[in-house]
Amino acid sequence: MKSSYRKFFKTNRLLKLTSLVLAAVLWFFIVSQGRSVIVMDVPVGFKNLPDSLEVLDGIQTVSISIEGQERLLKKLRREDIAVVIDLSNVKKGSMFFPLTADNVTLPNMHTVTDISPQTVKIRIEEKVTKRVPVRTVIVGSPAPGFAIKGIEVVPVTITIKGTESVVAKIYSVKTEPIDVTGIADNFQYRAFVDIGKNSIKVDPTEVEVTIAVRAIR
Repeated sequence: MKSSYRKFFKTNRLLKLTSLVLAAVLWFFIVSQGRSVIVMDVPVGFKNLPDSLEVLDGIQTVSISIEGQERLLKKLRREDIAVVIDLSNVKKGSMFFPLTADNVTLPNMHTVTDISPQTVKIRIEEKVTKRVPVRTVIVGSPAPGFAIKGIEVVPVTITIKGTESVVAKIYSVKTEPIDVTGIADNFQYRAFVDIGKNSIKVDPTEVEVTIAVRAIR
């Protein structure tokens, strides 16, 4: 049996080698057929960001060039792709991060061929807290012959939390509009705190507002 194997490998070596090369070329030709490249804009995500820090701003999306079988690429959705930057070792300030295929998660049988841009800049700030007073927003008027005597808010101040640059610009917060139209007696209302478009968190999110009215006749 061993002699048969030796005879097989020793005879017609050139022919066998040529056949092997042709088979490899044929396999590559078959595999490469139907392959294509698409470009998709994918949102950039982050992981392992320390609790004391927050991404204030940075690039929102990157363009990913993806190669694969054409029939599979047609089924590829943006939700199937993730671009993630590890922020476990970041500090506050502006930082640059290189992007490679290692930052991209793709389904099997797909390959990342290009990323644009290849470097992104991200600004990171420290989270801070501060106590600020609550201002009531009153709309409307009491019933004829009555006027507002006083307004009490509990609690008087609340805690706000957010990035350092945003919190530094906030000196007070408002309640949602409280409509007193037609009231003729003391009035209590649980009002939400209105933070507008600010990217901050408030605690508590509601306050108890007591509005005292008096007769003016």
